[in-house]
Amino acid sequence: MLHISRRAKIMIALAAIVVGGAVVGRMSISSGKIPSEFQESRLQGALISQTIVNLSNELAGDLERVNQFHAQGNTKDALALTTELFKKSEEVRGQAVSLSNEVGKMTSALSGVKSTEAREAAFESIADRLALITRLVNYSDYLARLLNALHDRFAGVGSGRSVEALIQQINAEVTAINNFNRQAGQAMDRFDQIVK
Repeated sequence: MLHISRRAKIMIALAAIVVGGAVVGRMSISSGKIPSEFQESRLQGALISQTIVNLSNELAGDLERVNQFHAQGNTKDALALTTELFKKSEEVRGQAVSLSNEVGKMTSALSGVKSTEAREAAFESIADRLALITRLVNYSDYLARLLNALHDRFAGVGSGRSVEALIQQINAEVTAINNFNRQAGQAMDRFDQIVK
């Protein structure tokens, strides 16, 4: 039986949402008003995106604290904080699923936006949110690998040689997540100007 990784399944689902939304968006357009489903999902998506950004930044600060504990030889606190970070990592994953759901709802409701220019701005925001989700999947993967490596290192089971490379990859993903969130917000600002 063919095994498809979780990451591949997520990417396929996101692609299906985008393609489906594009097809629906190019079909019939109902009224000049913005559909309430679009507005609600847009607001929820923005809140979830900001939560993800905040959690990612918070995790980066916590990882710095883990590093400080390790530098001070305080393995016990480093291990305890690493264990807490596993829980925060799960919260980020849950937020990613929630964001994906809201982006899907936005995409489905996009056909109700009459203005082509407004639809394009909204579609750009949706594309940025999808890119954010993709980077979040990468981030979650790197974070899980880092937390496992740190846990093993502090428990005295592993060398943790990959830690520095994983930290660099995580930092790159956090930067990308922040950028895509900002771009999505800018696209929705343009949308708001168009539909005024």
